[in-house]
Amino acid sequence: MTRQPDATHDEEAAESGGANQKAARLVIPLLLVSAFVVILNETIMGVALPALNRDLGIPVSTGQWLTSAFMLVMAVVIPVTGFLLQRFHLRQVFITAMSLFSLGTLICFLAPSFTFLLLGRIVQAGGTAIMMPLLMTTVLNLVPADRRGRVMGNISIVIAVAPAVGPTLSGFILSVLDWRWMFGLVLPIALLGLGLGAAFIRNVTEPRAARIDVLSVIVSAFAFGGLVYGFSSLGEASDPDAAVPPWTALVVGAVALVLFVWRQLRLQREDRALLDLRVFLSRQFSVSIALVMASFMALFGTIILLPLYMQNVLGYDTLVTGLTLLPGGLVMGLLAPFVGRLYDRFGPRPLVTPGAAVVTLVMWGMTSFGVDTPIGYVVAAHMVLSVGLGLMFTPLLTGALGSLRPELYSYGSAVVGTVQQVAGAAGTATFIAVMSAVATGRLGEGADAVAAEASGIHVAFMLGAAITTLAFFASFLVRRSAPEEDSQEQSAPAVH
Repeated sequence: MTRQPDATHDEEAAESGGANQKAARLVIPLLLVSAFVVILNETIMGVALPALNRDLGIPVSTGQWLTSAFMLVMAVVIPVTGFLLQRFHLRQVFITAMSLFSLGTLICFLAPSFTFLLLGRIVQAGGTAIMMPLLMTTVLNLVPADRRGRVMGNISIVIAVAPAVGPTLSGFILSVLDWRWMFGLVLPIALLGLGLGAAFIRNVTEPRAARIDVLSVIVSAFAFGGLVYGFSSLGEASDPDAAVPPWTALVVGAVALVLFVWRQLRLQREDRALLDLRVFLSRQFSVSIALVMASFMALFGTIILLPLYMQNVLGYDTLVTGLTLLPGGLVMGLLAPFVGRLYDRFGPRPLVTPGAAVVTLVMWGMTSFGVDTPIGYVVAAHMVLSVGLGLMFTPLLTGALGSLRPELYSYGSAVVGTVQQVAGAAGTATFIAVMSAVATGRLGEGADAVAAEASGIHVAFMLGAAITTLAFFASFLVRRSAPEEDSQEQSAPAVH
């Protein structure tokens, strides 16, 4: 008699686990494909801006808002996704995200003017911002801890390959079709994903009643929007007479960030925070996020510097430049599933520390790039760099999020997305600012333009190497996730 409840409990657990596995087989592949499409769209505009500027008759500074506004909306919406994923069902959030993305894509495809095109990009960004936190939170809820590495490896494919393919695909489309078809070809895929999601995705999480703190939303918009705009403006060497100077945006963003953190610390005492910062009470999460930030600064800084180096120093055109960077992204994507399996077996440190060592060595090697460096050496360096980053991303993201209590998964995913946006903008801005300052100084000393820019890129890569060197030493602090230990540290109330 006393064993019956235990048997019943085991049967219920087995049924629940079987249901989760079935849901995972249907939901996660659909979310992966949808996330790939929306992230591909995020990076497709860079190559297209000159053609758009000519066709719409707008200056470069105006056209740049098609990317700046996208990043701003992403930075503002991502912190709110933690609340959305707590408050609403998975199916509701997915349909909302893909509906926004599809609507924005349609507006861009039909846009008669720059204003409508910008509006479409803003609507697209709203859907894109929700997708990655939604995907990560779903994986954490559906996939057992001993299999998360390989599934998160598939997410790393999305993170690595989509940005690498975006510019190449954009260049190919523009070589044979009008710029509108960058959106016209994506629209049917987005609508198909939306239809499949509406038909097959079922609710696999249990939402809870929660109220949104409007003041936190406003402050977060100024904080993360200000930081991303400020860093992006510095990185783009924008007009000093702009309506909001970069340094003003950075100061406003920094002050607002302090206020945002203060308010979240107060609200989380009542379990009402927009972005619950108790995720940082997990040592594993904090260390991993710091390393993710350093890695993304190196990744985005390199992505912005290498095209400049290829075109302005070595003299190659945009097509060759895009093809040069493509193999690295593909290598990182192909490596990700194997890294995920190795993570499941050995944990994070045997992967993260060697990966950080490879990244550091390659960054120091890139400081030797000059005016006569062979293109094969550049391609090889970028590919090896991608291998190192590939060894880091999956273990860091899986270990960080896996160390959290289940009720903090959505907030952890939102923090990861926010850090990626800010770190990417900061890396781009820092590398470009250093390169520009050194190049300007060399021009003042009488150097020609090519030599001056080569010197600036050399110093910028030295800065990147210094950042990754610090990350290498910090990688020794990474350990295998222990949710049961971290849950004692994170005094978050249980959610029923």
